[in-house]
Amino acid sequence: MAISGTAESTGTTGTTATMPHAGSDLRKRHSATATTEVSDSNSKTKDPEPDNLVRESVKVRDSSSDESAAGKSCEDDGDRSEVAIESRNPVANGNDGGEKIANGEDRGTDFAAVKLAYRPSAPAHRRIKESPLSSDAIFRQSHAGLFNLCIVVLVAVNSRLIIENLMKYGWLIRTGFWFSSRSLGDWPLLMCCLTLPIFSAAAFVVEKLVQWKYISEPVVVLLHLIITTAALLYPVFVILGCDSAVLSGVTLMLFACIVWLKLVSYTHTNYDMRSLAKSIEKGDVLPNSLNPDYPYSDCFKSLAYFMVAPTLCYQPSYPRTACIRKGWVVRQLVKLIIFTGVMGFIIEQYINPIVKNSQHPLKGNLLYAIERVLKLSVPNLYVWLCMFYCFFHLWLNILAELLRFGDREFYKDWWNAKTVEEYWRMWNMPVHKWMIRHIYFPCLRNGIPKGVAVLIAFLVSAIFHELCIAVPCHIFKWWAFIGIMLQVPLVLITNYLQNKFRNSMVGNMIFWFIFSILGQPMCLLLYYHDLMNRKGKTE
Repeated sequence: MAISGTAESTGTTGTTATMPHAGSDLRKRHSATATTEVSDSNSKTKDPEPDNLVRESVKVRDSSSDESAAGKSCEDDGDRSEVAIESRNPVANGNDGGEKIANGEDRGTDFAAVKLAYRPSAPAHRRIKESPLSSDAIFRQSHAGLFNLCIVVLVAVNSRLIIENLMKYGWLIRTGFWFSSRSLGDWPLLMCCLTLPIFSAAAFVVEKLVQWKYISEPVVVLLHLIITTAALLYPVFVILGCDSAVLSGVTLMLFACIVWLKLVSYTHTNYDMRSLAKSIEKGDVLPNSLNPDYPYSDCFKSLAYFMVAPTLCYQPSYPRTACIRKGWVVRQLVKLIIFTGVMGFIIEQYINPIVKNSQHPLKGNLLYAIERVLKLSVPNLYVWLCMFYCFFHLWLNILAELLRFGDREFYKDWWNAKTVEEYWRMWNMPVHKWMIRHIYFPCLRNGIPKGVAVLIAFLVSAIFHELCIAVPCHIFKWWAFIGIMLQVPLVLITNYLQNKFRNSMVGNMIFWFIFSILGQPMCLLLYYHDLMNRKGKTE
């Protein structure tokens, strides 16, 4: 105590010279005494000196590690003393320091921090900042809360509509919606679907014959042309020859188109592999990106795996995962069943009554047709989104998991597409990769201009869309073909708007409006009334 009293009366110099450790404690006590003087300065009219304020702020900043972390998170670029004081300010940081001061607790340093922080002379505005919803900053912000709000609103609104629909019309879902006696009677379509692998075996035999050099290259091309054409025309004749259900016909045509695309990829890839092998024999230097290995070493196993794998592009081997997650597969199957039921409910309870109570959109009142299209757009959009989620996310991932298929980029963020061209590049990646690999770049390598190559790709897509819809409906009005080909001018329009208005979503809005509000509902009404007219004439 004598040393302490001497130090307080004479300073710390002599004490530090004789006892260094005691001197450090005395300096701490001296700073604590200075802090007490600052906290008691409320009863004085004289403010502390600026140098003392800086020292006190540094002391407050270093008092605890938590306060130092809070000081580092401050965004303002003021001097270090103000940052340290703001980190200790309970009002600015939102902690319970204010309650302590109100209750008379911790009145020393806390009250000094409150007194010194956010003085009237301290600047409150230091940087140029945008509002979170401004056009320049809206896409740099997180909108998770608004997304949750949209989900809540959608659930509330659609729940009310479902209850209102059930109270007004009752339960409209038929027991034989998905499977009826007529669907079970479509045995020719089932047999056709089961015999489609014959064409894959025929393509493999042709490749074996050319490998053993029993046939020449022109004969190989002719045989593959016959096989792929037969694989597509065989289901068409079966469907047209039977009065089958539309859903059964659409399913068979989708399988037939998938088989055709896979066979084209298989034959085209093998043809290119043979060309590479001949180039290697001649001593040509190939890029490192090309695989010079001859593909026939994998025999029939590679083709069999390719025909069931969730891809349309053939290659001898694929990236594979380590194991199959059985629990994950079960969860995805449950989701698939649930969302399939949701689709059935919306179709039977909403879409069918709207379509049946409508007129032909091109033969009736224009305002009435617009009203029907707008009323049909919302449930049709829900069904289309559920279909996308069920097929591209759930089913393809389930198939990939069971086959341990590694590359599962079946789609990209097409909902953010700013142009129609971006949408077609991102929403269906298996078909897009097939188009790029077997149509677009082969056209460019043969000297065809880029615009013509894009037009050819859309033409092929339009033909297959028309086949998958017109053949099961037994009508050829070319509505699906026209709808796909109209995407070409939309590509040009949205590209122009995107180049003119940078960083805008004008193209995305046009895509959603044309696709979900005008395009699909209009095609649905057109095909339904044409189908009803055909059945009426037949009866």
